Amino acid sequence: MSQKYIKSQNKNSHNAKSYGKYYATAVYDNHFIGTEELADFIQQQASVKKSDIKAVLDELGAAMKHYFELGQKVKLDGIGIMKVGFSSIGVARIEDCTSATITTRRVLFQPETERVVVGQEKKPDGSVKQKYVNAITLLKDVVFEETHDNAMNAEPEDEDETDTGSETEGGNGSTQNSGNSGNTGNSGNDQQTGFGLTISTSGNGSATVTLNGSAVTSGASLSEDDEVEISITPAAGQVPTATLNGSEIELTEDGGVYTGNFAMPAQASTLVINTGTASGDDGLDKD
Repeated sequence: MSQKYIKSQNKNSHNAKSYGKYYATAVYDNHFIGTEELADFIQQQASVKKSDIKAVLDELGAAMKHYFELGQKVKLDGIGIMKVGFSSIGVARIEDCTSATITTRRVLFQPETERVVVGQEKKPDGSVKQKYVNAITLLKDVVFEETHDNAMNAEPEDEDETDTGSETEGGNGSTQNSGNSGNTGNSGNDQQTGFGLTISTSGNGSATVTLNGSAVTSGASLSEDDEVEISITPAAGQVPTATLNGSEIELTEDGGVYTGNFAMPAQASTLVINTGTASGDDGLDKD
């Protein structure tokens, strides 16, 4: 089994960098997999009655809604973290910023990742350091296959989506500054809007920001939901932090290296990395 893709040409002439280039675009079957089919699949993998599996799946949505209303993030092992986000209309006075200004509501998804070794790097002292990327757990072993049978399976092109105001995560009240860079990202979809990412780094350690294994520099234009990866090596005895538009990014420590990731929002964003804050209550996920 494999994920199919087609080759599509970017015909948006407003972006000279990507205009005319060809990109791989995912295609899908028009049929959605529902609860019944999920229950069938799980029943074949585990010694559990289908009726019991379906009952659990039917309650999953209600359970997630319950915790979202409490301002909690929901983490499903092997899948990822889900949390509430929304857009709101910007107002001039703080007293006018109320729930009435909230517009689009959404569930933000941060997929679970795991480190995958992609090579080795020889250091000047002769030692060898492994090079790795963070692979999305659900996609780590997916095989991609070009298809020419795309008449029924081709996914419709996404329309441009521009959020007004700011996006706020449920639970912590942190606000993400809005702004559409107006650039066009490198994407297989024509008319795909890009958003600028400003990166600010401080501290005595080192940090890298990558997208699909390539370095991302401050001012880069990214597409919505691009999976950006962060790797931080802090100064000895110190703990790093990273925030996106004021909201903390969960970091995982392994062998002195802290890694994390985020999906690029549909707005211009600011990533702030501190590679060496004082140790203490850092709130990091060290599972």
